[in-house]
Amino acid sequence: MNNQKKITKIFYIFLVSHLLIWTLIPSLSNINLPLDTIEALAWGSNLDWGFNKHPPFSAFAVEVFFSFFRSQDWAYYLLSQIFVIIAFIYVWKLSNEIFKNKIYSLFSLLVLEGIYFYNFTTPEFNVNVSQLPFFALTSYFLWRGINSKKNSDWILFGIFSAFGFLSKYLFIYHLFSIFLFLIFFYRNKKITKYYMLSIIVSLTILAPHFFWLFENNFVTVFYGLNRSGLNETQFINHLINPVIFILKQIMILIPFFLMIFVLLKKINFKINIKSKKILFLLTISFFPLVLVFLTSVITGAKIRTMWMTPFYLFLGTLFFEIQIKNIDLKKIKKFYFVFLFFFLLSPVSYFAVSVLDDTKRTDYPGKEISRLVQNKWDDNFVNEIKIVVGDEWSAGNLSYHLTSRPTWTQEIKNLVSNLKQDQGVIYTGNPRVLKKICPGVFGTIKPVGYCMIGQR
Repeated sequence: MNNQKKITKIFYIFLVSHLLIWTLIPSLSNINLPLDTIEALAWGSNLDWGFNKHPPFSAFAVEVFFSFFRSQDWAYYLLSQIFVIIAFIYVWKLSNEIFKNKIYSLFSLLVLEGIYFYNFTTPEFNVNVSQLPFFALTSYFLWRGINSKKNSDWILFGIFSAFGFLSKYLFIYHLFSIFLFLIFFYRNKKITKYYMLSIIVSLTILAPHFFWLFENNFVTVFYGLNRSGLNETQFINHLINPVIFILKQIMILIPFFLMIFVLLKKINFKINIKSKKILFLLTISFFPLVLVFLTSVITGAKIRTMWMTPFYLFLGTLFFEIQIKNIDLKKIKKFYFVFLFFFLLSPVSYFAVSVLDDTKRTDYPGKEISRLVQNKWDDNFVNEIKIVVGDEWSAGNLSYHLTSRPTWTQEIKNLVSNLKQDQGVIYTGNPRVLKKICPGVFGTIKPVGYCMIGQR
C-alpha cells in the first residue's frame, strides 16, 4: 500500500514538473508567441462556429484565457500545458483500470516523454494540442461506459467526442476506430443503446458547426484536403507517401521504444487479441494509425507528422500490457535514468534552439511592431483601432498586442454590416498594393504594409 502511495506521489511530481518546465522555458526563450497560437488568438477575437482552416475549439480556448490574462505570453504556454496535463491524468486513470499495479501505469505515462509530441512541440498551442485531452477523455469514458453501463459515462463520452472533433477533423479517425470496435468486436445490444445515446449528444453539440460548414461551402474541409496534397494525382504518391509516413513514425518512436526496452527481460511478439484489454488498447492506439496509413495508400495523401499528435497517448499502456510478463522491475533505476535523460534533454534542446536560432517566428518583434503602429495611429487619429484586416500572422499579432484588442478578419466584408463610423481599421498586406489604394495613412514595417483609416 505504501509503495502504491509512493508511485502516486511520483506521478504528481511528474505532472507539476512537466507543467512548470514547459511553461517557463518558452516564456523565457521566446520573444513572440508561435504562429499557430497567434492564429488561434486571431480567430478568437472574431469567434465563429468555424474558420477557414479549422473548427473552432482551439480559438474558443485561447479566447477564454485572453479574457483573463490579455497579452501575457506565459498564459498561453500555460494553457497548452494544461491541455497536455489533462491528457496525462486520463492516461494515468485509464492505465490504473488496465493494470493491477500502479507502477505499470506510471511507466505507461513516463515513456510518453520519449515522444516529442508531448514535450518539444507543446509550447505552440494549436489544434493538435487541443485534441489531446479529448482523445484521452473519450478513451477513458468509453472504457468506463463499456464496463459500468452508466448513462453518465456515455454522455461524457459523447460530449468529449464532439469537443475533439471541434478541435480538429482528424479526430474522426479515433471515433471511426471506436465505431469499428463496437460494431465488429464488441457486439452487445445494451452497449449499442448507450452508444447511440452518445452519438445523439455529440450531434447536438456539433449541429451549429455543421450549419456553419454548409453556409461556408465546407471551406474547412477543403483546406484539410488541400493540405494533404490530394490535388496531386500522381500514382507514385500512393507508394511514396505511405512509406515516408511509416519511416517518420519509426524515427519519432525510437526514444519511446528505447525507454520500454530498458525494462524488458525479453520481447514477446505474441498478442492475445482475445484479451478485452488488449483489443481495446489496440483500438485507441493502433487502429487510428492503420486507418491513416490506408488513407495514404488509397488516396496518395501526404500525412503530416504533427497530425499524429494525439494517437500515441496510450501506446505505452498497450505495450506494457502486451509485455507485462517480461517487465523486470529490478531495472527500474536504469529506466528512471533513461527517463530523466529524455525529460531534461527536450527542454534544454528547446531553449538552446530558441536562443541560438534568431530566424524563427517566435523571434518576431510583434509587441514592438504593435507599439510603432499604435504610435503612428495616435499621431493621426482620435478614435480606437477596432478592426485589423489581413493574414492571421501580421494582422493577428496586431489584434493580440494592441491594447484595444481589435477584431481580426481576413476580409473586411465579413464585418462590414456591423461596422460603425467611429471604428478605426488597419489593413495589413503587400506594401506595394496597399500604398496605391490606401485612402488613409500608409506606413511600412518591412516586409508588411499598413493602411490606417480612422477619425481625425
